[in-house]
Amino acid sequence: MSEKKKFNAEYEMHASAKLLYPYLQTASGLSEWFADDVRINPEKIHTFIWGTDQKKAIMESFRINHYVRFQFTDENGKTKQDPDYLELRLETDDLTQLTYLKITDYSDFGDEEELEELWDDQISKLKSIVGG
Repeated sequence: MSEKKKFNAEYEMHASAKLLYPYLQTASGLSEWFADDVRINPEKIHTFIWGTDQKKAIMESFRINHYVRFQFTDENGKTKQDPDYLELRLETDDLTQLTYLKITDYSDFGDEEELEELWDDQISKLKSIVGG
């Protein structure tokens, strides 16, 4: 088992936090740019689907128009000892009024450059959707 690491990235977005937030928090919004499909069962377990890969997560915490944090679980939706998580945080610079999307990806990813490329592609897709 490889050691877990924290990946951080920040992207300038040309859209308001209010416009961006639904793309970070809702199943329909996330499936437009982050995953091929996102499903939420009655127990509020999110299933993220990429091709044939699936990951289950619970929305551990959120603050409307600010951030959302997903904690990944095992196949049965049970929390692991040292769970992987993904936090998507929106921050607005008071001076410039620019909005930034800050990503924290805590997992046992292999290649940091590859992960950065993956995030760059995903954010590029999100920017084309929101016009930012």
